Amino acid sequence: MIVKSENAKNRQFKGVSFDVLAVGQKSMVTRMNYRVGDKVPLHSHPNEQSGYVISGKYRIKYQDINEILNSGDSYSVPENVEHSWEVLEDGAVIDTFIPPRLDYL
Repeated sequence: MIVKSENAKNRQFKGVSFDVLAVGQKSMVTRMNYRVGDKVPLHSHPNEQSGYVISGKYRIKYQDINEILNSGDSYSVPENVEHSWEVLEDGAVIDTFIPPRLDYL
C-alpha cells in the first residue's frame, strides 16, 4: 500500500487531530498532530503502540514510567496497558498500532 500525503485521511479522536497514513492487515501508521493543551487521558487498548517524536515536547505515563519526550525520542506501550499523554509543545508524532485501531478508521 502506498498513501501519498495528499491522500492521507485526517481524523479527530477525543479532540486530537491525526492523519491515517497507511493501514495494512496487521498494522497501521498515523501522524498525530498535537497542540499545546491536548491531553490524552489514562486509557488502554488491545493494540501495541510504538511511536517516534518528529517535533514537540510531551509527557508520557504508563506502568512505572513518567517521562518527557522530545524530537527524536521513541517509545513503545504494550497492548492493554493504561497510559496517558500530555502535550507540552506543539508538534507531531508518528504512531504505529498492531493490530490496526478500528476506532481510528
